[in-house]
Amino acid sequence: MSFIAPTEDQVLAMRVCAGIDELANHERYGAATPDVVEAIAEGIGAFAAGEWAPLNRIGDTEGARWSDETVSSPAGFADAYRAFVEQGWGSIAGPADFGGQGLPFTLATCVLETLGAANMGFTLLPMLTVGAIEALDHHGSAAQKARYLPNLISGAWSGTMNLTEPQAGSDVGALRTTATPIEEGPHAGKYRIAGTKIYITWGEHELADNVIHLVLARTPGAPAGSRGISLFIVPKFHINADGTPGARNDVRCVSIEHKLGINVSPTCVMAYGDGTSSGGECIGELVGHENEGLKAMFTMMNSARINVGSQGVQIAERALQQARAYARDRVQSARAGSPDKSPVAIIEHPDVRRMILRMRALTEGARALLYYTAGQVDRGLLGDKAAQQRAELLVPLLKAWGTDVGCEVTSIGVQVHGGMGFVEGTGAAQHYRDSRIAPIYEGTNGIQAADLVTRKLGMEQGGVLQALMADIAAEMQDVPEVAALAKDAAAIGTWMASADATLDDKLAGSVPFLTMCAVAVAGWQLARQSRASGSVEKTAVTKVFNRTIAPEARGLGAAAMAGAALYYDLDSATLTR
Repeated sequence: MSFIAPTEDQVLAMRVCAGIDELANHERYGAATPDVVEAIAEGIGAFAAGEWAPLNRIGDTEGARWSDETVSSPAGFADAYRAFVEQGWGSIAGPADFGGQGLPFTLATCVLETLGAANMGFTLLPMLTVGAIEALDHHGSAAQKARYLPNLISGAWSGTMNLTEPQAGSDVGALRTTATPIEEGPHAGKYRIAGTKIYITWGEHELADNVIHLVLARTPGAPAGSRGISLFIVPKFHINADGTPGARNDVRCVSIEHKLGINVSPTCVMAYGDGTSSGGECIGELVGHENEGLKAMFTMMNSARINVGSQGVQIAERALQQARAYARDRVQSARAGSPDKSPVAIIEHPDVRRMILRMRALTEGARALLYYTAGQVDRGLLGDKAAQQRAELLVPLLKAWGTDVGCEVTSIGVQVHGGMGFVEGTGAAQHYRDSRIAPIYEGTNGIQAADLVTRKLGMEQGGVLQALMADIAAEMQDVPEVAALAKDAAAIGTWMASADATLDDKLAGSVPFLTMCAVAVAGWQLARQSRASGSVEKTAVTKVFNRTIAPEARGLGAAAMAGAALYYDLDSATLTR
């Protein structure tokens, strides 16, 4: 089926949830006028529908292909990526000093959301590049910024993030890749990189002129664990004096994974410095200082976590559009209780209508949370400390709940199709398969929940969370379901911050607690949209969210406060036999 960008809802979310009109009053974002906002939203919608969406199916069925250390994409992807670069879609929020447009992060969020809804696996390519840009912009030297940022911002070069190793998954501190200082010769002052990284998204491909890997590694004598990690720039091709790609660096893709979904996105096993290319010399540049790599990498990961949360919205939107069309066109059975026994479109049946409206309420709620988060990020970049802290709190909510929404909505989408949803030919199953990675990468959703109850809950002695929930409760007095949920979340946050809750208790209740907080924020922002728009449709969707989804989330309070002892009545041997 054809894809149509949800432009109207995106513009509403940018204006109401992100407050982009207010952002445009600041000198830094003065170019983000209402006509520019609409032009970008409409333009990326047309581009995505015309260039990227038609490739979604072939990307799944043919996928990326590895051969002799190179990775190729199906026909059409090179042309589509070239058009992306030529039209400047990757430069929206890039620093103006290096060729970017300097527009709000909110607008870049809209671009990635639209592209990802059209083709989620393909959009991982520019998405990871965004993270590399942010890491180098915040932590790179002036020379590194000048050397790498212009081509990364334009999209001529792509970026990757290299953390995971076979023995070091979520425990990044266990990595073994080494970085040995070079004291003599043409690369003096740089480092020889040696090691293997796995699960590297778009680690090798032929769509960009160069691939700039950001690699975590250890220098000699570095402290154990995460305190001894440094970050290095490792380009696929060395950079000539004139800034063009030169000789091949000793970095190669030794294989790609065969996955459940996002098949067009090559998930690579990367070998650094194994002697195969360039005489066995894999050369990297240190970013910042030795043993401070995790700080720099978290800048990249924070960006990626927001954009992965967006992926939940993206794939939910695509599944919703397909399920809605199927429910409209599929005719089967008479309406229950109707004197007319003629079969009707299945959208007329109450349970199908419930599913479609649940899909829409979840999708639009997650989108509202996405753009509220983006707006807080933009205000943080303007120096608003309270907004920066609120954004930090929102990131795990968005990443975890947003991707949970993606999985639920795509699953419902299969259900709406009935047996045809289980058949690959309809495409509904692809959305379900593609969605499943998002709760796993860039920190599993369990890790997001742990981050919420350990690091984020403690910000300002709990004041950041309490202020957010107080804002929701105060503004939602006429929406009792959301107000009550916010008050319950605040109370649970107080309990978790007290001596009554052990660390295990917090962690055991972290996932349901995160869901409660996220749904409260989403319900709040949906209600604000409904008030601002006066739309009958938005009011109906918001009502479904308030009366079904918010009460479900409130019911998670018991699980959030159940404590850890409940889960340890059985010892590990009994539980796993």
